[in-house]
Amino acid sequence: MAGLPLEGVKVADFSWVGAGPRATKDLADLGATVIKIESRKRLDLGRLSPPFAGGGRDPDASTFFAITNTSKLGVTINLNDPDGIAVAKKLVAWADIVVENFSFGYMDRIGLSFDTLRAINPDIIQVSVSVAGRKGPLGPMRGYGNSAAALSGLAHLSGWPDRGPHMPPFAYGDVVAPMFATVAMLAALEQRRVTGEGQHIDISQVEPLVHAMADCFAAEQAGDGAKPGNRSRAHAPHGAFPARGVDQWIAIAVRDDAEWAALAELAGIDDARFATFAGRKADEDALEAALGAWTRLHDKHSLADTLAAHGIAAEAVNDGRDVYTDPELTKRGHYRRITHSKLGTCDMPAPPLRFSDSAIRVGPPPNLGEHNHAIFVDLLGMSEAEVADLTAKGALA
Repeated sequence: MAGLPLEGVKVADFSWVGAGPRATKDLADLGATVIKIESRKRLDLGRLSPPFAGGGRDPDASTFFAITNTSKLGVTINLNDPDGIAVAKKLVAWADIVVENFSFGYMDRIGLSFDTLRAINPDIIQVSVSVAGRKGPLGPMRGYGNSAAALSGLAHLSGWPDRGPHMPPFAYGDVVAPMFATVAMLAALEQRRVTGEGQHIDISQVEPLVHAMADCFAAEQAGDGAKPGNRSRAHAPHGAFPARGVDQWIAIAVRDDAEWAALAELAGIDDARFATFAGRKADEDALEAALGAWTRLHDKHSLADTLAAHGIAAEAVNDGRDVYTDPELTKRGHYRRITHSKLGTCDMPAPPLRFSDSAIRVGPPPNLGEHNHAIFVDLLGMSEAEVADLTAKGALA
């Protein structure tokens, strides 16, 4: 079997919840050895996030945590205990990269500032992920993905023209920022290979969101400022239309008058108002009502195939069950089967990329403290008596 592309890269992952762990998950699935540092004294909020396998609220059974922490090793260290910090420093000495997304100043207060890390490991790479970045007037702020959605303008641009700002249904900044963090870590590793020097990387959630939405801001400034909802300034019709069944939908986008003519013939819509783009935009409510009256008679998957065969951009709007049974994703091997003591045998999303000559792995997430012995004794060379004593005292808990 081909090797893993990041095999040999070592990561001490102090991050929690989403914005940090999603980046280190990418590295772990691609072969890096990622050791996740947690504590029973202050549980990762990801472990407390539903849904949970088997009912209850077992912190080892959170599927949110599982998906965000595949392929990692896990240890427990109490970072509020000086003896715990001493063990954490051993991991810093071992690592190539340290990742954290704590509140502003926390790493400094507990004795793990970048200067300290660099004194322990001169070529260490540290990555800090936060809502608005460590440097700048908002550096000290505390917040979550909803804060980034507000500050970046995402909430303002989302939703319908006749309603107020719409918050995303999940912390979108926690998903976008880690992609940039992953690229930054790989770039820093390459620079270190060339120069022998490490560095501190400061990643905000707000800036990646602005970066991803820059064209939307430009369009808003050039237009009337109204939110388009599902509509488009360049295409009509453009949106999600009802399909047969309860809460079933199909997405359709018509790019020009010729495509509309083909769609109108299939749908039996004979209305001269809609022959041109200007006409369709002028009476878009009536256009969508006429098209929706036809689409709701059809199965979303079959109708999407029919429209695509006629050159019309259309696809079924998949719900969660559709996504997990999608034949395209299944055939591409997007889901990898794992076995976990609390989750059982289940499928996890794999990294959304394929190498011609390298492998990808998706292993189970760690239970709390699952690899304490393997890391503290076997990897770091601590004695079993020392580990037992520190565990009893609460430093490794």
